[in-house]
Amino acid sequence: QVQLVESGGGLVQPGGSLRLSCAASGSIFKINNMAWYRQAPGKQRELVARITSGGSTNYADSVKGRFTISRDNAKNTVYLQMNSLKPEDTAVYYCNAIVVVSTNLLTDSYWGQGTQVTVSS
Repeated sequence: QVQLVESGGGLVQPGGSLRLSCAASGSIFKINNMAWYRQAPGKQRELVARITSGGSTNYADSVKGRFTISRDNAKNTVYLQMNSLKPEDTAVYYCNAIVVVSTNLLTDSYWGQGTQVTVSS
């Protein structure tokens, strides 16, 4: 009913920048929170940043001051601008959205397929 498609991952040197995008489509009545999570090999998935429909944000301590989450409600899209990247930021990054589905007005959580970010020299 709802699809999330991520883009923007890749290989970058330490200190570099990347911008991730995640576009939601399908039977969407409203999108509440949108967020980025990441999962490194052998580790649990962790929250990176979250943004509410009103634009309030919160970040993991490890990325504060380096990453910025934003959204375009007209395009149902969330972004993650990642600056001053470190090797420990290497992970698969997943987009998440809490969506009120238009077909039944129920709220559910949806995930993207993930995009690899590798920070290495």
